[in-house]
Amino acid sequence: MNGLHRSMDTVANPSRTALGNEQPSEAESHPIRGIARGESPVPLSVLDLAPVGVDTSPSQALSTSAELARSVERWGYHRFWVAEHHGMPGIASSSPSVLIAHLAAVTNTLRLGSGGVMLPNHAPLVVAEQFGTLQALYPGRIDLGLGRAPGTDQGTARALRRTTGPLSADDFPQQLGELIAFLDDDFPADHPYVDVHAIPHGPMPPVWLLGSSGFSAQVAGSLGLPFSFAHHFSADNTLPALKLYRDSFKPSEVLDEPYAKIGVQVVAADTDEEALELTRPIALSMLRLRMGNPGRMPTVKEAAEYPYSERERAFVDNWLADAVYGSPETVRAGLDELRERTGADELMLTANIPDRDAKLRSYELIARAYRFPGVTVPQ
Repeated sequence: MNGLHRSMDTVANPSRTALGNEQPSEAESHPIRGIARGESPVPLSVLDLAPVGVDTSPSQALSTSAELARSVERWGYHRFWVAEHHGMPGIASSSPSVLIAHLAAVTNTLRLGSGGVMLPNHAPLVVAEQFGTLQALYPGRIDLGLGRAPGTDQGTARALRRTTGPLSADDFPQQLGELIAFLDDDFPADHPYVDVHAIPHGPMPPVWLLGSSGFSAQVAGSLGLPFSFAHHFSADNTLPALKLYRDSFKPSEVLDEPYAKIGVQVVAADTDEEALELTRPIALSMLRLRMGNPGRMPTVKEAAEYPYSERERAFVDNWLADAVYGSPETVRAGLDELRERTGADELMLTANIPDRDAKLRSYELIARAYRFPGVTVPQ
C-alpha cells in the first residue's frame, strides 16, 4: 500500500476540478470534506438501501431512490451512498456500482458512492475496474466506501465468493492493499500482479473505510483515510470506535486530520406521533433480520398490530432509542445532540421507508429544519 498517498494526491488537491476552468472553494472541491449547508453545523448526506415494501416492487424502490437523489441534490445534501446487501427481499441495492451509475446519470453535482462495497465478496481487480469506470464516466463525483462484512448470510457469502471453505475477514488488509495498488497502478516490482492493470485507469476515487467496530477504525486511522461508522446498527460502539480512529490517525496526503462520518437512522414527519408510526416498521424489519427471517419492509399497520413478545418489545425499544425520529424540530435537536456528543464531521442519514411520498417528505423536512438553500421554508 505504499502507493496509497501518491495515488490519492490528485483527488486530494483542491485546485483540481472536473468543472473545467472554474475554480470552486476548497470546501466545495475537496473530495472528502463536505460543506455544511444552511444552519447545519456539519454536512448532511444520505445512505439509501432502496427499501422494498410488501406493497411495492424493486422497480418502484429503485425509481424512488433515483427521485430521492435528484431531490436531495436540489435541496443541498452533500453526498448519496448506496449499500451492498444480498439475499434480502426488502433491499434492492445488491449491486452498488450499477445503481451508482444510474444515480449519477440522473444527477449533476451530487457525490455518489458505496456505503459500502463489501470487499471480501469481490476480487479487488473487479472493484478497481468498476469504480475506475465510474470515475471515468463521472469525474470527481465518485466515492468508494469499503466494508469487510459479507452483508448477507453465510450461504450467500459462500456463493458470492465461490468457496465452500470457512469464511473470514482476516485477509481484509491484504485485499485492501491489492485494491489500492490496482487503483493506483503501483504494485511492487516483485508482486505477482505487477503486470496486471485495472482499466480504465485514472485518478483514484476517494477511498473510505466503513465499520461497526474498532477494526476498520484503526485501519482507517493508521492509513490516514476517512472513516464512516454505522451508528444506526451499532450505537454502543460509536464512541469507542471514533476514539480509536482519532487516536490511531496518522496524517497522510489524503487527510491532514481525521474525518469521521456516522450513519444515523432518521425519520422526520409533521408530528412526533406520525414519525414514530413510520419508524416502527423499520424496527420490525430489523427484528426480523436479527431473527434470521428477513423480508420485505412491513407496513405501518403491520408493525402496529404485530404481537411482540416481551423480548421482541425490548429489542424494538432499544433500537428506537438509537434512532432519531419526530417532527422537524425534534429531529434537528436530536441530530445536533448526536453530533455534539460524537464530534462527527458529517452525518449520513438513512430512512428505510418504502413509501415514496413519506420518504421524500422526511428528507425535505430535515432540509427545511436546517434552512438548506434549496428548500422553501414556510413563513
